[in-house]
Amino acid sequence: MKNHPVIGIRPIVDSRRLGIRDSLEGKVAEMAEKAKKLIEENVFYADGTPARVIIFSEGSIAGGEEAARCQAEFAANGVTATLSVTPSWCYPLETIDIDPMTTKAIWGFNGTERPGAVYLAAAMSAHNQMKLPCFSIYGQDVQDMEDDSIPEDVQRKILLFAKAALAVGQLKNKSYLNIGSVSMGIMGSFMDPSFYIHYLGMRPEWVDMTEVLRRMDQGIYDKEEFDRALDWVHKNCPEGMDPNPESRAHTAEQKASEWEFVVKMTLIIRDLMTGNPKLAAIGFKEESLGRNALFAGFQGQRMWTDYKPNADFTEAILNSTFDWRGKKQPTVFATENDNLNGLSMMLGNLLTGRASGFSDIRCYWSPDAVRRVTGWQPEGDAAGGFIHLINSGSTCLDASGKSTDSQGNPVMKPWWEMTDADINACLQATDWCPAELCQFRGGGFSSHFKTDARMPLTMVRVNLVAGVGPSIQIAEGYSITLPEDVHKKLDERTDPTWPTTWFVPNLTGEGAFKDVYSVMADWGANHGAFIYGHVGAELITLASMLRIHVSMHNVDTSEIFRPHVWSSFGTAELESADLAACQYYGSLY
Repeated sequence: MKNHPVIGIRPIVDSRRLGIRDSLEGKVAEMAEKAKKLIEENVFYADGTPARVIIFSEGSIAGGEEAARCQAEFAANGVTATLSVTPSWCYPLETIDIDPMTTKAIWGFNGTERPGAVYLAAAMSAHNQMKLPCFSIYGQDVQDMEDDSIPEDVQRKILLFAKAALAVGQLKNKSYLNIGSVSMGIMGSFMDPSFYIHYLGMRPEWVDMTEVLRRMDQGIYDKEEFDRALDWVHKNCPEGMDPNPESRAHTAEQKASEWEFVVKMTLIIRDLMTGNPKLAAIGFKEESLGRNALFAGFQGQRMWTDYKPNADFTEAILNSTFDWRGKKQPTVFATENDNLNGLSMMLGNLLTGRASGFSDIRCYWSPDAVRRVTGWQPEGDAAGGFIHLINSGSTCLDASGKSTDSQGNPVMKPWWEMTDADINACLQATDWCPAELCQFRGGGFSSHFKTDARMPLTMVRVNLVAGVGPSIQIAEGYSITLPEDVHKKLDERTDPTWPTTWFVPNLTGEGAFKDVYSVMADWGANHGAFIYGHVGAELITLASMLRIHVSMHNVDTSEIFRPHVWSSFGTAELESADLAACQYYGSLY
């Protein structure tokens, strides 16, 4: 089911006629059209569709009567965020968006002919006093009234607002599907329904893991697609090294059966999440509906993996931007049902359209420890040490770094930009190692690759903290490559059959980012997600809309864009002000 929230643009003008309002109608209409075009060309839903933007159909708003008609029109058209635009003074309280359920911003034109800045300030005052947070957009440089361009700093803020606001809208009224329950006592696996309902507007759903087995046993899956998928796996997913001694290793026949099992499991879990009309055609109408899940997670360990093949293949393929059908939207799926890390991945996917990685924050390698173990003195990006990101095969294959842009640079692309060459390169960089049977007694296969590129990445994690509430940690940095012999020595100390990413955060010299060790020491959980690109500013804007405190980040202060009222909670200590504002305003729903 599509979930396409709409951005509504509200042109606002001075109500006085006698040459004032009439002279402004053309200017405010041009501002609205330019903003609409900017958003539509640069912002996309997670399914790749360009953002839908509408402008109040009756023209401009100059008072409460027109504002009310605009609100009714937008409510009927699925508008979840509004951008008001104006070049002039208007009556603030009469013209602002007072719908408590929309995310709001106002762009006030910086010109001298008419005081758009005066309206913007007065409107922000009204929003703040009425407990209606709003983003203030105002260009740094004065423009002439006849200048219809949108300055770069204004463009940046409009796009930050639009991307984050549509992410908020795409979360609403969708579900997180828990397949199983809590994995090995991991707190991120304990789903808090209140958090999902009140902060995200999402429904929690649960399905026992035995439902996967029931559908296998009773043939409740698309058998034709299963045949196609299994054939694709045989051609594109070569087996890697078997870490098990010959006395314990599974036979070729057992492994062949496990491949069939994990491919069926992939189809079934996708159907559980999003439904499949083909199931209705074979007599399973209830099953065909799915669970309206935007993202999901699988408990796995240990009740499942002591008994049946692990879900590493399922997790990796669902999270990737391709499968046997070619390029496709990533289906965000969390290892060990760590829903908070799944949410971290989902936020990245909504903002970028790219696949997100899932990893253990396994360990910090100091320069001294690297030199002791390998004899190599870390240099360059690695000079201050690095963090080992690794997990049992669930990370998207895009993280191999084998997709390339038009200049040949390694990237992780929005899924709709993936080419056959990109897909083949990611597949060729990956093999699938049989599960280490002490950990995964039921067998299965883990993806095995290394992130073989220096790429900009943003680590992110959502945490729930008693006394604080939900919080987000953000660390922008880079994946790095190590000399092959160094990589091998370090990788083999953990599990050489899993995918590895070596990560170095950007350091500020202060707080949690004074050095690489501090980033590792201050991370809030055993798992973290990573997203291609430096998207910390986008995540900070999105977090403020969701009223989720950002407790740790290395984004430059000049890049931070939050509702105007946040400055009323303090301007010197921005993290403290953010916490105070989030706690005061509370959950969004």
